Amino acid sequence: MADYSHRFPIRKMSQVFGVSPSGYYRWLGRPPSKRARQNRRLKESIRLVWVLSKRIYGAPRIYQELLRRGWQVSRPRVARLMRKMGISSQLRKKWVKTTNSKHSHPVAGNLLDRRFTPTQLNQVWVSDITYLPSQQGWLYLTTVMDLADRQILGWSLSTSMSAEQTTTAAFCEAHTKRPARKGMIFHSDRGMQYACSAFTNLLSKHQLIQSMSRKGNCWDNAPAESFFKTLKAELVSQTGIFRDYQQARAAIFEYIEGWYNRKRLHSSLGYKTPAEAEQELKQKLQQAA
Repeated sequence: MADYSHRFPIRKMSQVFGVSPSGYYRWLGRPPSKRARQNRRLKESIRLVWVLSKRIYGAPRIYQELLRRGWQVSRPRVARLMRKMGISSQLRKKWVKTTNSKHSHPVAGNLLDRRFTPTQLNQVWVSDITYLPSQQGWLYLTTVMDLADRQILGWSLSTSMSAEQTTTAAFCEAHTKRPARKGMIFHSDRGMQYACSAFTNLLSKHQLIQSMSRKGNCWDNAPAESFFKTLKAELVSQTGIFRDYQQARAAIFEYIEGWYNRKRLHSSLGYKTPAEAEQELKQKLQQAA
């Protein structure tokens, strides 16, 4: 009745709901119940988490973040309050990724075979390239991810599709951050930037094993593809077309280094951040030694 008091007379609503006007006014004068006060505080926390995620998180991740902050609450309750508050994940998910695999370079077999859950760091790295729009033309983002902690170890933003500016640059940055281990798998699609001699020689120099997805099968490199889907939904959809290379690079740096690797909760990691997963894996390795 209180929610509709601005639209209908209290006396008329009292007749409809079978309560007395005096009873309604007595109820209205009571202090908020314990549940109502808790819901008010919970709503404030939900909105805070949602805003800090730049309006990216939906109910599942907001629920997980609330648990991390000490709340004892159910996921359906969080979802119900979010609906009442009129907030939800503000993402657009429809994007197209293109790979140029029409080349004469040799291709490697699919040695990874969709085994996406290695138990140690530096067992498998995956990489991919995608296109990003800018007012000055297309930009090309190349990333290298360690599958164990889903951390983006290296990335390169370029205006050229050459291997030097894409795959080689991203690999070298990843190797600087976390030196590649002899014998580990490096998986990608069949794009010429991965198949050309300049890049395959680089992998051979570090004694890595190259693996490539089957022709036309994006699911063979699903974690790398998923990262680009996430980045485009969470960053590009919010930012729009980048003004130029400098703006894009600054935004991508903030997203990867400030948000994705350090703060974003990953369902594939049990709702831990990549940085937390990295520390957990290092601790397990030390305990086993």
